[in-house]
Amino acid sequence: MIDAFTLITTFIVSFVVALLFTPVSIKVAHLIGAVDIPTDDRRMHTKAMPRFGGMAIFIGTMTSLCIFAIDNKSIFPVIVGGALIYALGVADDLCCLNAKVKFGIQTLIAILMYAMGLRIKFIANYFGSGHIYFASAICFIVTVIWIVGITNTINLVDGLDGLAAGVASIAGLAVAYVAYIHGNTNGMMIVCLAMLAVAGSCLGFLPFNFYPAKTFMGDGGSLFLGFMMATLSVVGPLKRSTVIAVVVPVLVLGIPIFDTAFAILRRLVNRRPIMEADKGHLHHRLMQSGYGQRRAVLMLYGICAIMGMAAVLVSRELYKDAFVLGAIAAVYLYVFLTDPNHKMPHIKAVNIASEEKKQERLQRQKEKSEQNGTQE
Repeated sequence: MIDAFTLITTFIVSFVVALLFTPVSIKVAHLIGAVDIPTDDRRMHTKAMPRFGGMAIFIGTMTSLCIFAIDNKSIFPVIVGGALIYALGVADDLCCLNAKVKFGIQTLIAILMYAMGLRIKFIANYFGSGHIYFASAICFIVTVIWIVGITNTINLVDGLDGLAAGVASIAGLAVAYVAYIHGNTNGMMIVCLAMLAVAGSCLGFLPFNFYPAKTFMGDGGSLFLGFMMATLSVVGPLKRSTVIAVVVPVLVLGIPIFDTAFAILRRLVNRRPIMEADKGHLHHRLMQSGYGQRRAVLMLYGICAIMGMAAVLVSRELYKDAFVLGAIAAVYLYVFLTDPNHKMPHIKAVNIASEEKKQERLQRQKEKSEQNGTQE
């Protein structure tokens, strides 16, 4: 039986362990060469930074799960998959794996999760009563796409100090609260416990990652967090309450999911590879608008919190209230993606480097003209 004391203890253990292991991860990063050196204009930092903080998040989460949930049959596959996806992220941090190789290994891990019983078997029938059950092939495809897709959402927003850890902690706390509300009726207390473990480890890491950051989580941390969000939503409520299972994670992860979808659209329009990195993400746009890292991150925290509250309202079937909050978040997204001179968001990606060089060239020409005028 999972009681309130167990839940609180789970959170505290993961928080303390992550807090203690983050300084250790910084030292380990320098020893093994897991250091992020700014080599292009996408980087927001100007000096080499350790990027092995995911070790603290991983150890904090896994310590709590192994202490309080290791005997749960639903959580065991998540622990196995979490260890594998974290190992993949570490390999990428150390060796810079090819994007296609990473995607292929993520797919294999998702297939393993399906084989171990983590499956999306049905969706709610919104045009009638009951549920619409998937055939085996559809169940397999939907499950794999869900796990791989959500796994990468946190990774794609990990571009500013404290952004990924903060978004993941807000999402984890929101889903944990929803799971707690429906815990007794839908058997979701184990999801609440696991999400508190994830949120606790993120918050333990955040003091070292918030601007100005002392360390980054790296792909090991971001992929692990995305994977935990994806699989834990499959563990509990999908067996009992499909609306809660599907809508809540999508709402809570609204910012990362939107940013991912917009990035794919932008790259398709620009005829660029989908896996290619660019400087068109939402947090990049905020920085280009003149907001500093701290303010940009806090603004995105606010939207994530709004979406988290909307998810809670949806779980209580307060759809009108949730719609209002969703509309507010959409308005803020519109404001962030546009500027006073344009009515619609920019789909075409701007080559930041060439634009900066162009501005510098024009400035030099202007200064030269002024000097010639002075001499005359």
